[in-house]
Amino acid sequence: MAERRAEKVLSAAFLSTDLAPGKYFDGGNIGLFLRVEPNGKRFWVQRLTVKGKRTEIGLGSFPLVKLADARARATDNKRMAVLGGDPLEAKRKAKDALTFTQAMDLFLAKKEAEFGNEKHKRQWRSTLDAYALPVLGGLSVASVETRHVLKVLEPIWNDKTETASRLRQRIEAVLSWATVAGHRTGDNPARWKGNLAELLAKPSKVADKGNHPALALADAPRWWKALAQREGMAARALQFIAMTLARSGEVRGMTWGEVDLKAALWTVPAERMKMGREHRVPLTKEAVAILEALPRMDGSPYVFFAPKGGQLSDMTISAVMRRMQEAEVAAGRVGYLDPRSKRPAVPHGLRSTFRGWAADVGFERDMAEMALAHNVGSAVERAYQRSDMLERRRAMLDSWGSVLKGIDGSASVLPLRKP
Repeated sequence: MAERRAEKVLSAAFLSTDLAPGKYFDGGNIGLFLRVEPNGKRFWVQRLTVKGKRTEIGLGSFPLVKLADARARATDNKRMAVLGGDPLEAKRKAKDALTFTQAMDLFLAKKEAEFGNEKHKRQWRSTLDAYALPVLGGLSVASVETRHVLKVLEPIWNDKTETASRLRQRIEAVLSWATVAGHRTGDNPARWKGNLAELLAKPSKVADKGNHPALALADAPRWWKALAQREGMAARALQFIAMTLARSGEVRGMTWGEVDLKAALWTVPAERMKMGREHRVPLTKEAVAILEALPRMDGSPYVFFAPKGGQLSDMTISAVMRRMQEAEVAAGRVGYLDPRSKRPAVPHGLRSTFRGWAADVGFERDMAEMALAHNVGSAVERAYQRSDMLERRRAMLDSWGSVLKGIDGSASVLPLRKP
């Protein structure tokens, strides 16, 4: 395997390109390099001397471990080795230590009696499962630092401020329990006052916190083409979200038992819907094609499953859009920004993009709202309105799919409004 020494430090833009198999060294003096396998997989490795013996330490796979994180880990290892320590031994000890996931389970088992109701209990666990565990889950509670907590919170701090604020409090509570129980020492890295308050905007001051940044309609075809070129289950889930306008949680929890490929129909049960009502989603030919091309995992009911068979995390799907934006910026472009707030678009903002387009081209308000699974009219009106306009919504989503592909979606729009 060829070694390629960098004249200067590696960059995110360089790492996003197609790299031939080999070793790509960072330009620093910490022995960090990216190993690219013939099958395309990429791993961070550090080469350093520990107690007089040259060794290599794995630092995780790319892009799960980003360049900045790999450098931080390598710097810590280098510092430890220079001071006479053994990073490999420390890594082995960390594996035997209590992980954040284990600490969370122990904490919640003791905390459950304090929860007012079952819903509150589920909310505690679900937010930690969805956002904290993908970053903190495998770390020992003793090694969790402020930078790790920031990695959890920053992606959702502006767009899901209330959720992020509660999440921070819950992480702080788990780590506080771990400290009292003797599993860690020192300050709590999730503490707000005098800690994260200096690094994050005050929740009350975050601009447009109630609005999810939307994709500009003019950018939709370019965004869709770039997304189609990305690999991975999260990218396919994001495509499906864009085509069906479903919420991220509805798609992540989608099971094969809810899907009828022959009828091109997905029926989401009431218990998984925000409004508490069953929702039928018509599937376009492109949506069906995506489902038919997906692999299936034995023992997992989920359509878009995580590597171990569970649900994808919300952050995993959001990360796809974030990486797409980063690639645009690295290429010297402004990327996919909300036309009003100028903030990078997020998955939930696709629903706003669709809603604006549907209004502009003349689709009926009620039908567009039904596509988004919103309540339409008063309770009395809903009692009398038994039709969910399934086939008309199917035609509307066909037109929306044309917009995503860069075809004039208004060309096939029928005059649906009454004169």
